[in-house]
Amino acid sequence: RRTTHYLFIVVVAVNSTLLTINAGDYIFYTDWAWTSFVVFSISQSTMLVVGAIYYMLFTGVPGTATYYATIMTIYTWVAKGAWFGLGYPMDFVLVPVWIPSAMLLDLSYWATRRNKHAAIIIGGTLVGLSLPIFNMINLLLVRDPLEMAFKYPRPTLPPYMTPIEPQVGKFYNSPVALGSGAGAVLSVPIAALGAKLNTWTYRW
Repeated sequence: RRTTHYLFIVVVAVNSTLLTINAGDYIFYTDWAWTSFVVFSISQSTMLVVGAIYYMLFTGVPGTATYYATIMTIYTWVAKGAWFGLGYPMDFVLVPVWIPSAMLLDLSYWATRRNKHAAIIIGGTLVGLSLPIFNMINLLLVRDPLEMAFKYPRPTLPPYMTPIEPQVGKFYNSPVALGSGAGAVLSVPIAALGAKLNTWTYRW
């Protein structure tokens, strides 16, 4: 029974990570980073929460979400190295910032004395609000995404992902506003689904 328990933890870690990195675009290619920001924010905030909640409730250990986010970060650094090996500059791929948002999720789980409903509502909202903001700051550190786009074009770049000049000055029409709002709203119900899946799996 104990062997099965630990084996399942490994399976959840691997499969949840694969689920998250295949949800939308999990890497920020700087040649269309701003175009994909809202899609990234929605997909990654929801998938980080559902995977981390499922994994964390199964183990019952605060800190599991941060470990989960660390696994994804390592995966992404490997992918970044692969692109660098193909001759692209180091800032052609930006590693997304998952770990701080996952730490907030762990903190809410620990601070509410491992109350799963509080973790879903409070932690899910914190992830949905924080992940777009952390990643927006991360993208602002890139020297010039548009220059990068035309200097190092990818042959597989679809036409609908052609880089465009971002509109600035209007927060209600900004990627941060859209990404934070949608991420925060969607993270909570999807986290609840993850908790429900955890209950079914444990009963099984």
